Amino acid sequence: MNKQVIALKEWASAIRALEQGQQILLMRKGGIVEETRDFELKVNAFYLYPTYEHQRRELLKPEYRHLVDESMQDWSPEQNTATIRLYAEVTDDLEIYDQQQLDRLRDTHIWTDTFAEERLRWKKKNPLHVLILRVYIIERPVDIPIEEQYIGCKSWISIPSGSVTSELTPVLDAAEFERMRSVVLQSLQEQNIPDIKLD
Repeated sequence: MNKQVIALKEWASAIRALEQGQQILLMRKGGIVEETRDFELKVNAFYLYPTYEHQRRELLKPEYRHLVDESMQDWSPEQNTATIRLYAEVTDDLEIYDQQQLDRLRDTHIWTDTFAEERLRWKKKNPLHVLILRVYIIERPVDIPIEEQYIGCKSWISIPSGSVTSELTPVLDAAEFERMRSVVLQSLQEQNIPDIKLD
C-alpha cells in the first residue's frame, strides 16, 4: 500500500488567493460528513486539495470574484484528476465565537460578510476556526487521480505521498508573512480569543 499524506479540501478560488499572497487564512467549521461533524486540526502541515462544485461567486467580495472564474477554467465535471499546487503550515489556530470578533477580520480575507456569517452561525455552539497559514508552492505541481473517498463534505483526505515533491518555495517572504500575520492578530487584540500557536 502506498504511503498517504494529509490534504485539506478548500475552494479552488481560496487556494488561488493563498497562492497569490492575497490572504494567509482559511475559515473552517467542519463538514457534513466529518467523523465528529466538527472541525479538528488533525495535523499542523498539509497539502491543499482544490474543490470546484460548490464555489459561489457572490460569496466572494467583488474584487475577488475573478478567482472563481479563473479556477473554473482549470476544471470540468468530467475531470478525473486534481492538481496539487500548495503546501501549508499552520502558525495559529484562532477560535472565533461571535460576530464582533468575526467583523474585525473583514479586511483580511476574500469572502463576503454573508459567507463569513454563515460559517460562524452553522453549529453555533462550536467556534469558527481561523487558520493562519504559511503557504508554499510545490516546485512541480502534480495531478492525482480523484478517488471516491475524496468526494463529499469533509475537510480532510489522504492522498498518495509519492505524488508530491519535497521542494517548496514560500509564497511570501518571512517579513511579509509576519506583517500580514500581525495584521490579523492585532485586529483581534482587544478580544479574548484563544490563540493556539503551532511550531
